[in-house]
Amino acid sequence: MATVKRFEELVAWQTARHLVNEIYALTGDGAFARDFGLRDQIQRAAVSVMSNIAEGFESRTQRLFIEHLGRARASCGEVRSQLYVALDLGYIDPPQFDALYECTDKTSRLIYRLMTYLTSLDDTPRVREDILLYDPSGRLSQETA
Repeated sequence: MATVKRFEELVAWQTARHLVNEIYALTGDGAFARDFGLRDQIQRAAVSVMSNIAEGFESRTQRLFIEHLGRARASCGEVRSQLYVALDLGYIDPPQFDALYECTDKTSRLIYRLMTYLTSLDDTPRVREDILLYDPSGRLSQETA
């Protein structure tokens, strides 16, 4: 596995980001948008997947990273469960359900594979040496010191 320097490079995080965008698009219209409880909960759960991957990546040890990935997987399950509620209430149709279910399942499998890989490594400190600078254009650049 090539060295990953930023969480944005992780396919699991990229897939989770796609899931968040799909969930927000789905929950922005119609009856789903008016069901504040379910809408907010499924949005928070989807964002939690993406956030926990990033937070774990930035943590101090492999063990902490794996713990955060476990939370991210749990949030994938929460999103899948809430998709059933949305389907049962008629907020989404079966093709929408199937597409989002597949996205959550794919994300969960990617996270699991990453957890398995990290479990095979020593629990070493994950202090990063690279300093990334924020560029208002949205690009990250590496500082050369």
